[in-house]
Amino acid sequence: MSVDTERLAATIVEARGARSPVTELMGAGDGNTLRDAFRVQQEVVRRLVERGDRPVGFKLGNIAKAMQEKFGVDEPDYGYLLASQFLPEGLPVSAVDFIEPFVELEPAFILKKDLGGPTVTVADVISAVEYTVPALEIIDSRVKDWNIGIHDTLADLGSCGAVIIGGPPRRLHELNLADTAGEVRFDGEIVATGNTKAVYGNPLSALMWLCRRVAEYGVSFKAGDFILPGSCLAAEKLTLGPDGASTEVTGSFAGWGEVSFQYSPGI
Repeated sequence: MSVDTERLAATIVEARGARSPVTELMGAGDGNTLRDAFRVQQEVVRRLVERGDRPVGFKLGNIAKAMQEKFGVDEPDYGYLLASQFLPEGLPVSAVDFIEPFVELEPAFILKKDLGGPTVTVADVISAVEYTVPALEIIDSRVKDWNIGIHDTLADLGSCGAVIIGGPPRRLHELNLADTAGEVRFDGEIVATGNTKAVYGNPLSALMWLCRRVAEYGVSFKAGDFILPGSCLAAEKLTLGPDGASTEVTGSFAGWGEVSFQYSPGI
C-alpha cells in the first residue's frame, strides 16, 4: 500500500499550526518504511518553506538509551531544523505554542564547512565543526499523548518544537564531550541529570552516525548549519509553576555554561 505523502504532510502542517494533535499518523502498519516517513517529512519542510520558513540545520533524537525508553522508540530519529523554531535565550516561551512539550539538554554544533556522506568519520566531524554551544530543545509531538513509533516521529520533523541556544561558544579542544555532566533545573531545582557520554559515547560520534544515516536519502550538511546531536538526559515534561506562574527553565553543562528561558502561561 503506497503512502499518501501529500495527505500526511498536510495533516502535520495543520496540526502544527493549530497546536492540536492528531490521534494517529503513520504507525508501523501497511508496510510503511523509514524512507516513506522521511519523504513525508521533506514534504512538510517544503510546505513550510513555501510559507516563508527556511532550513538552518538538522537534529538527531533518541540516540541516548534514556530517551528511547522514555518515549518507547527503539531507534534514533532525525529531522530538519527550521529558522522559525529558534527562540531567544532568557525570554518567555509561551505554553500555548505547544501541545505536550518536554525539554532536553544538548551540546549543539555549528559547522564551518560542508559535511556528509556514507563514509564520514569522527575525524571528518572534528574538522568540520566550528564551535559548540549549550542548547535546550523543546520536543513536542503532533500525535496525541506521544503515542508514537519511529515512523510517526520521523515524519513529524523528529518531534522538534523549538530550540534555544546559550553560551559561551566553545571550540572542541576546550571541552571533553566524552564526559561532561549536564543538568536541567526548573526554578532552581534539579529535575534531570545526565552526561554527554550518553550521546552515542560522544556527541561527535553521534554526528558521524547522523551523516551516514541521512546520506541514504541524499542529504548532507553545509557550512553554517546548526546540528543537534541528541539529548544527554531523559527529557523532562515542561510544567508551569503554582497557580500557572512561569517556570524558569535552565540547562547547564559543568565547567562550560548554561542556557535558559521562562516557560510562560502566555495568553
